[in-house]
Amino acid sequence: MHLPTGLFFALWLMAVPAQKPEWCRALPRPAYRTLEKISVPDKWFEVYRIRPGVFAIYEPHQQEEVISYLVLGTKKAVLFDTGMGISNIKKLVEHLTPLPVSVLNSHTHNDHVGDNWRFSDIYGMDTNFTRENAKGSKADAQEEVTADAICGELPVGFDAAAYATKPFHIAHWLHGGEKIDLGRRVLEVIATPGHTPDSIALLDAKNGLLFTGDTYYPGPIFLYRPETDLDGYEASIQKMAALAPRLKLLLPAHNVPVANPADLARVLVAMRQARSGKVKPTKNGQKWEYKFEGFSFLMKK
Repeated sequence: MHLPTGLFFALWLMAVPAQKPEWCRALPRPAYRTLEKISVPDKWFEVYRIRPGVFAIYEPHQQEEVISYLVLGTKKAVLFDTGMGISNIKKLVEHLTPLPVSVLNSHTHNDHVGDNWRFSDIYGMDTNFTRENAKGSKADAQEEVTADAICGELPVGFDAAAYATKPFHIAHWLHGGEKIDLGRRVLEVIATPGHTPDSIALLDAKNGLLFTGDTYYPGPIFLYRPETDLDGYEASIQKMAALAPRLKLLLPAHNVPVANPADLARVLVAMRQARSGKVKPTKNGQKWEYKFEGFSFLMKK
């Protein structure tokens, strides 16, 4: 008898013993204990108030540990990334603010644009990579919902077999340097190509905040995909490190929502050491990992 794919997947999940994947057993990360947790109705997410008007929306039940950010002004809000799309981030955002919300993406890898399709006002970098990813995809999404990628239960009603990044429409094209006025809070778009061609950071200069996307976060930084440009990545880290004296806090897109601006100078030195051969990598599956204190680079050798 041939079972439909969705039914087979559901039966398979029920048959698999409920064991925590290795990465999940160390959660919650210590950094979260010092942050103000906000009670929300959706158990897929955890929300933390990092600063007045700045919320980190964390997805701890999937191995990417993606963090999106809701940034409020007096007139409108920006949602910096929409996460996995496994649960409804738009509904969560509406619980947190009545303001009109625009979406900016740190880049268009599937784990950061999963719920873009729910929003009508989306900013995107004017690159072919962005345009291609806006069409949606299923293959990358399916890799995110294997049993070893999930910590705990998936949301009720979520169909893992049908999970895909849905197409979305970009209303405003960006090139870097644009400033978005939210009302008493201005965000500057900083182009940081390298991890992807369309990577950006967001600078809240008045409050000393830099939202770094995937260009920097504490943990293994992915620099092995075909779209990665190591020359561009090094230049972008150098650009971000130059901002460090003006910053109070980094807000990364994975693992933990707070990091020290002084980390950026260390990342720049580390990248130069890795590329020059001064630091030797270790094998990590099909990739090579260059390890440093608090972070590493996952690269093709």
